Amino acid sequence: MNQTQTSDKTYGIGELAEEFGVTSRALRLYEEEGLLDPQREGTRRIYNERNRVRLRLILRGKRLGWSLSEIRESFDLYDSSLGEEAQLQWMLEKLAQRRDSLMAQRKDINNALQDLDRIAADAEQALQGIRSGPRKAGQA
Repeated sequence: MNQTQTSDKTYGIGELAEEFGVTSRALRLYEEEGLLDPQREGTRRIYNERNRVRLRLILRGKRLGWSLSEIRESFDLYDSSLGEEAQLQWMLEKLAQRRDSLMAQRKDINNALQDLDRIAADAEQALQGIRSGPRKAGQA
């Protein structure tokens, strides 16, 4: 059910799912979580441009590692009378937290890679020792 004016354009669940590379089930989950609010025509869900923008923001939040409750909190701040300043402050705090978490993960990954390299080098050295075997006197 697409209309000619861009601001009035609507999307079915399949259209929106395909556009953003998500499943219809994911869209229904976001609706259950209160992140999307499509209109209903019987059992059909009809998404407007606001829902489309919110879906883009949901997926961006997920890429940043935010939970659905954190994404909802962001939407609630935007919709509240606290305004854009509060939302931006909240976002900066969440971004700093996520960055700290990723930096800690990076450190853990680097340590694990160093351990793997050390263990692999030790195993290679042991394998070379086994393959060369004990040398008997008189063998070159």
